[in-house]
Amino acid sequence: MNYGILIFILGWILKIEGGLLLLPAVVGFIYRESAGVWFLLTAAIAFIIGTVMTIRNPKSRKVYAREGFVVVALAWLIMSLIGALPFTLSGDIPNYLDAVFETVSGFTTTGASILPEVESLNHCSLFWRSFTHWIGGMGIFVFMLAVVPLLGGSTFNLMKAESPGPVVGKFVPKIRDTAAILYTIYLAITIVECLLLTICGMPFFEAICHTFGTVGTGGFGVKNSGYTEYAPILQNITTFFMIACGVNFQFYYYLVGKRFKLAFSMSEVKAYLIIILVAIVLIAFNVRGMYGTTEEAVRHSAFQVGTIITTTGYATADFDKWPAFSQSILVLLMMCGACAGSTGGGIKVSRIVLLFKTIHKELSKIIHPRFIKKIQFDGVSVAHETVRNTNVFIAVYCVIFALSVLCISIDNHDFTTNFTAVTATINNIGPGLSLVGPTQNFSFFSPFSKIVLIFDMLAGRLELFPMLLLFAPHVWKRY
Repeated sequence: MNYGILIFILGWILKIEGGLLLLPAVVGFIYRESAGVWFLLTAAIAFIIGTVMTIRNPKSRKVYAREGFVVVALAWLIMSLIGALPFTLSGDIPNYLDAVFETVSGFTTTGASILPEVESLNHCSLFWRSFTHWIGGMGIFVFMLAVVPLLGGSTFNLMKAESPGPVVGKFVPKIRDTAAILYTIYLAITIVECLLLTICGMPFFEAICHTFGTVGTGGFGVKNSGYTEYAPILQNITTFFMIACGVNFQFYYYLVGKRFKLAFSMSEVKAYLIIILVAIVLIAFNVRGMYGTTEEAVRHSAFQVGTIITTTGYATADFDKWPAFSQSILVLLMMCGACAGSTGGGIKVSRIVLLFKTIHKELSKIIHPRFIKKIQFDGVSVAHETVRNTNVFIAVYCVIFALSVLCISIDNHDFTTNFTAVTATINNIGPGLSLVGPTQNFSFFSPFSKIVLIFDMLAGRLELFPMLLLFAPHVWKRY
């Protein structure tokens, strides 16, 4: 392990977080809230510690896979520990473990909350909760690579460790240019949605907070009622942008570059949209009797399908009261997740597609033992390593999932609560069913269970392996 580069990168991450913490401090100043001082103090602490850590340049700036995965896991953990401080210092979330849970939920774009009600929070705390979604949605390392020329050409392993999906590619030869393109698209979508919500009647502060949650596919809101009080047009706008942000951002890169044929030939995007359409139709048909009109049934179905498959977590209806058939579809969508290369969580549609292609290949091989055929994805042969990585990922996912359910079952809550709590956290969704339904929260879990769920949120956002490597002793050996 190259500890020099580890400390150096973590120092830069703390300096960036210190800069980002100034925004909620400004919000506190605008609304004349004393809590803004604690954000300012935390920003100063993060920046000072980060500056001390970056004073000395490392002898080697090369970032291998080991350093890349470990530093990304440590950075997300440290960012959450620092980011939780203002909540506790201001008194908005007095219990520090609860504050860490809330902050991890924010950065990982999970949206699971321990707060029984949010409207009593200061504006600066509400802003920071939602802003952590926006930061974590595209990734803090992607942001760092876009604005800080640190490590030359050795940064791909950082992006690989943080970016979602079985394969991480570059839009252009330089990683920094790829990161800049991603954030430009991300920022443009953010501005457009915020403007539309504001124009259509949502107060600006609420519009920007909900935009952070939508574009980052997070789900923290500013009202206890969630999205139920907002007009249908605002719900429809949010539905559109949730689904749009679950699309692989390479799709938008192709559109901007007028490479329409490549954009609309992406099999993952097509599969993602088909899954959404089928789920909306099935659920709307199933819940039609619960609503006055077909339009209302379709609108709520579309919103919930969009919020669940993209792992956003907003709600316009209490789907915990929906029929079992609709609930089962939503749970399956929780696990499926959005596209690779998006801000959404879950297993990812690309992995699901590859899994089915692998099953088809194996069945064909049983029928025709001498049959040789490579798995194709978007017209390109998929490397054996990618298929193997996908299979290993799903196997590890199942193991962590099962162990997590077992661990939190010590609290003796019902199985539906335990199962969907883990589903909601490891897939970075937010709400589950029963005691963790869309109108409930996670505050009743014991400290041990909260730690397990915190791990699940971080592991789910970072594609499992970076968090697991922290527990491998040989990783820490100096070379």
